[in-house]
Amino acid sequence: MRFDVLTIFPEIFTSYLSQSLLKIALDAGLVQVNTWNIRDWAPGKHQKVDDTPFGGGPGMVMMPGPVIDAVEAVQAQAEAGQLVMLTPAGTRLTQRIVEDLATQPRLLLLCGRYEGFDDRIRQILKPRELSIGDYVCNGGEVPAMAVIDAVIRLVPGVLGDDRSAADDSHNETGRLEYPQYTRPREYRGLGVPDVLLGGNHQAVARWREEQSRRQTH
Repeated sequence: MRFDVLTIFPEIFTSYLSQSLLKIALDAGLVQVNTWNIRDWAPGKHQKVDDTPFGGGPGMVMMPGPVIDAVEAVQAQAEAGQLVMLTPAGTRLTQRIVEDLATQPRLLLLCGRYEGFDDRIRQILKPRELSIGDYVCNGGEVPAMAVIDAVIRLVPGVLGDDRSAADDSHNETGRLEYPQYTRPREYRGLGVPDVLLGGNHQAVARWREEQSRRQTH
């Protein structure tokens, strides 16, 4: 699966792309992540991508020209894929949406900054607008990482055991995951439930089902 991230701060992704499951997936060729600097499509010596808003008000707004030129140039490098604009005004990201995104062979993630995008960017490009919650980040880079993190878990081969995603909270059952335990058997006076130690797989499955329902309730 291919991700193309369009941002004015591609360096933010340097450490993120070199760690944990994502790095393993990249090295194995299961996932491809490209970062693109929108400033490369901005004219002039200073590669300006923002300007003051018409009508007045605080802050700066990202101009349509560099953003649209960047998206169209990157889209043309492979099959069009789905363009996702990360914005607080977008639809809140859910596991159902993540599952849908994971069916796409390519996602282009458009990261805003400042006071956001000139609305003509939305009107012309017609992106899928997503938010990771009812709050405002400094830019779209961290939300883009959240989207990548959630989606790659559903790419076959990325997780060591594909059942891990099936058992996650918010899977197709809509329930939260059951409590998990590991060694030691006792820690600061708290022990592991006996049912997990008895070797009865049916009893364990029943306990996990019950705990999942209880957590969700």
